[in-house]
Amino acid sequence: MKATHIDASRLIDAPAKDIFEVLTLPAKHAQIDGSGTVVSGTDQRIQKVGDVFVMNMNAEKMGGDYTMDNHVTGFEHDKLLAWKPCPQGTSVEDNGWEWMYELQPEGSDRTTVTLTYSWEHANPAILKKLSFPVFDTDVLKDSLEKLAAAVSGS
Repeated sequence: MKATHIDASRLIDAPAKDIFEVLTLPAKHAQIDGSGTVVSGTDQRIQKVGDVFVMNMNAEKMGGDYTMDNHVTGFEHDKLLAWKPCPQGTSVEDNGWEWMYELQPEGSDRTTVTLTYSWEHANPAILKKLSFPVFDTDVLKDSLEKLAAAVSGS
């Protein structure tokens, strides 16, 4: 069976609430992005499933600068944040891949964070157009390392 997702986990020396604060502020996503494609994000905090947050992106294979509308598909305070990215002018149904952060407290001041990149529900046309995974596990690991640094303030 062909893989439909990749993931990476890391123990971060911070409480889940502090990590969730970083994750739910799109303006911080360029700081924690391991892919190098996020340029900037809005400073409006993500609050619930159904929210849409905007990210300014840059990737050569996408033609340079572009804007991404991200539709929040999972939200559980201090535990889960998931979204489906959609280049502006497309719909969730047009794309269907998803990013998800899961937070598991390990005591009061440490948290295991798992980052999952899934294309399980990607539109068949997108699967033909792009070669999934577009990013590899090293990108996820780098994102978690940057998240740890952002939470610690370094």
